[in-house]
Amino acid sequence: MKEINTEDAIGHALCHDITQIVKDKVKGVAFKKGHVVKEEDIDILLSLGKDHLYVWEKKEGMLHENEAAIILRDICKNEYMEESDVKEGKIELSASIDGLLKIDIDKLREVNSLGEMMIATRHQNFPVKKGDKLVGTRIIPLIIEEEKMKKAKELCSNGPILSIKPFVHKKVGIVTTGNEVYYGRIKDTFGPVIIEKVKEFDVEVLGQSIVSDDPKNITNSILEFIEKGAEMVLCTGGMSVDPDDKTPKAIKDTGADIVSYGSPVLPGAMMLVSYYKNNDKLIPIMGLPGCVMYAKRTIFDLILPRIMADEKITKDDLSKLGLGGLCLNCDVCHYPNCGFGKGV
Repeated sequence: MKEINTEDAIGHALCHDITQIVKDKVKGVAFKKGHVVKEEDIDILLSLGKDHLYVWEKKEGMLHENEAAIILRDICKNEYMEESDVKEGKIELSASIDGLLKIDIDKLREVNSLGEMMIATRHQNFPVKKGDKLVGTRIIPLIIEEEKMKKAKELCSNGPILSIKPFVHKKVGIVTTGNEVYYGRIKDTFGPVIIEKVKEFDVEVLGQSIVSDDPKNITNSILEFIEKGAEMVLCTGGMSVDPDDKTPKAIKDTGADIVSYGSPVLPGAMMLVSYYKNNDKLIPIMGLPGCVMYAKRTIFDLILPRIMADEKITKDDLSKLGLGGLCLNCDVCHYPNCGFGKGV
């Protein structure tokens, strides 16, 4: 820190707040600590009685908090993101589109472990909307070693920490199974729930087929939707392990590759995820457990955004959902503002 004449302060960073008081009008901070003095600030500072200022004395190998904050921004920011102005070593990033937020967790931990800098994000693998805040970054001290910021850049040399995968348009077919529905003994209440959930995204519902418990009928109905251009097929009913529950077999008989039948999530343990190869396209076929019909949030809510961002769900992806995969069935559901599905 050094004292200099105010007229000579252009380009220097203030080491303290400067207060402005105008009777009956203003009482507050006119210039905050860390503000870099500009030519147009000089007359204002002089009018505040500041003939001299205490400014940061830049030393070789040291960066001002705002300079370093730009580096933090650059190692976080990717396409489809907008940044705030830098202020007191802080910059925030927001989404410029609707999409799925992805975070390189290893990079995030390594940068935060360097000390004197911080990056705080939302949870990954959850949908974000245009304008949603994604991350806040800050340099902790007023000045920081340039070498430390170089290390942060090196850790992220192969790409930013954050990314957003845009949601894509998908055509969806729904296959509802069960003799009780097929023969009109009960009214189907599963289909409307599924349609409401997928309509949160950019989808075209090609239709809903209601078929009997005959596996051949289920298989044929799935394949018919694929022939009509379906890019995702959702099957409801017949997903437990009872002898008369034939949907898993019917999905397998389409020739689809079964990723997993079962997931470490409650509600949603009996979820089936598979992929059918149609020329060069992989079409997800999912068998939805009965809980999706009546529970507020389930495994389907955790997987659907990723499917809509064209992510291929793997067995490892599903295994990781066990941490945080227990819904507490709160009387008032606050999802996604809760811990469900946010273990990793």
